[in-house]
Amino acid sequence: MADDSFIREVNEEIRKEQAKAVWDRFGPILIAIAILVVLATSAFVGYRHWDESRANRSGDAFSQALTLANEGKQEEALAALAEIQKDGYGAYPVLARLRAATFKADSGDVAAAVTELDAVSADSAIPQGLRDMAKLRAALLLVDTGSYADVSARVEALAVDGNALRHSAREALGLAAWKEGKSADALKLFDQIVDDEQAPQNIRQRATLMSELIRGSGNAS
Repeated sequence: MADDSFIREVNEEIRKEQAKAVWDRFGPILIAIAILVVLATSAFVGYRHWDESRANRSGDAFSQALTLANEGKQEEALAALAEIQKDGYGAYPVLARLRAATFKADSGDVAAAVTELDAVSADSAIPQGLRDMAKLRAALLLVDTGSYADVSARVEALAVDGNALRHSAREALGLAAWKEGKSADALKLFDQIVDDEQAPQNIRQRATLMSELIRGSGNAS
């Protein structure tokens, strides 16, 4: 029994010495890693809070601009949107540009609206989805005020199979073609929408009506 106790004491001393040696060698490194983890976590939490705060402020400012517009205060709304374009955060500066273009169009200044939308669509720093939306919005405005070529220049590339905006792009092209007397081209575009089961119901209904109108007019060929 005495021998067993002595052996255990020796083993314990050896383990203590080994643990001390490991700690002496790696302890400072482990402490440094722990400090870095704490600092990195604190920095991440701080950045996320800062990021969310900036986004929330921009979101609040954007909502206030829309409220001003709904109250009929267009000039104040445009001024608020201009501030967001300059100092906003995240996607809000782009959304402010798009909304400002809509306000200009609603007030009758379609040319200024199209110019702003074209600037958005040409800005490579903006996500492609928003650039495509700007192209589509400009094309829809130009259906009434521009030519088929004007509309086509903006949405022809969006009207291809597989593009999420193809239905609206084809509708804009169809309306522009119909306005210029290109009934056969318009009918083809509207039929593409009708035959596309993925097209939104409201767009399919409008396309169906236009197809029936063109066929009923006798100008389908």
